[in-house]
Amino acid sequence: MSDHNASENIGPNARRAVVGKLDERDLPEAARIFRLAFGTFLGAPDPETFWADRDYIYGRQRAAHVASFGATLDGKLVGSNFVTNWGSVGFFGPLTVHPDLQERGIARVLLAKTMEQFSAWNTRHVGLFTFSDSAKHIALYQKYGFYARFLTAIMSAKAVRQAAAGWLRFSELSEAQREQALQSCRDVAETVYPGLDLSGEIGATHAQGLGDTVLVEGARDIAAFAVCHYGPRSEAGADTCFVKFGAARDGGSAEHDYLRLLDACEALAVAAGMSNLLAGANMARHEAYRHLVARGFRSEIQGVTMHRQNDPGYCRPGAYIIDDWR
Repeated sequence: MSDHNASENIGPNARRAVVGKLDERDLPEAARIFRLAFGTFLGAPDPETFWADRDYIYGRQRAAHVASFGATLDGKLVGSNFVTNWGSVGFFGPLTVHPDLQERGIARVLLAKTMEQFSAWNTRHVGLFTFSDSAKHIALYQKYGFYARFLTAIMSAKAVRQAAAGWLRFSELSEAQREQALQSCRDVAETVYPGLDLSGEIGATHAQGLGDTVLVEGARDIAAFAVCHYGPRSEAGADTCFVKFGAARDGGSAEHDYLRLLDACEALAVAAGMSNLLAGANMARHEAYRHLVARGFRSEIQGVTMHRQNDPGYCRPGAYIIDDWR
């Protein structure tokens, strides 16, 4: 995109925002706007340093399965959005606009480009995570066909279990074994929602060194898996292991395999030197949520998932899945 020095110089008479692909040189300013926008909205004492230990910008822009867009006014970056492709499932965010320039239609032009991207991918199920207490956010997304469905908790617990049986780390496999593991993870995902595919997420996490993927072994194949970030420079932040997505193969042993997956994620956190384990629990997946509570997880943030065409997708009872679409 074009030159975008410090956005403080953007005046009230700037022209209409232009949206294009976000590139590497946009990232420092996109990250700054992200911190400012969320820090200001959440009332942080110093928005410039809000969530400075975690990254939602660089990793997503560099991932092949994510499309990233930036909005400029008078050649200066003023907002961005990230559109994630999980096969038949897609979500977007973080969508951020500089606090001084909100309510000027910048989010709408970013959303228009976002919806074009989902159409190009032919995404079947599209959703997002937003603040459950923000009527403004919910009203905006409703204009694009999204409806608030399920309370979703970002939950944390202390990581103390050092051992778990029958699991592997994706990073420790050979190249040939990784290809086989990717197919096995696709097979697991297919059982919970047709066409759901986390291959891009697994690959990006591995290639960028953001964390690792936990593979829980079953009698014949992978029974469950979880894509985890940990530490600074990832989406987890300092001293934290974040389960970005986890799922157990649908079937009679799903509950048992889900519990084994939680054990393995905790063991990974300890092995990586992290004290905290973070996981997203969609309340529609009641059994999965209930097990997190039973293991001592407590809510840090509560939001709501919004679903296009009011379609619940894989947010249903009996689905042993961890994610939050942030």
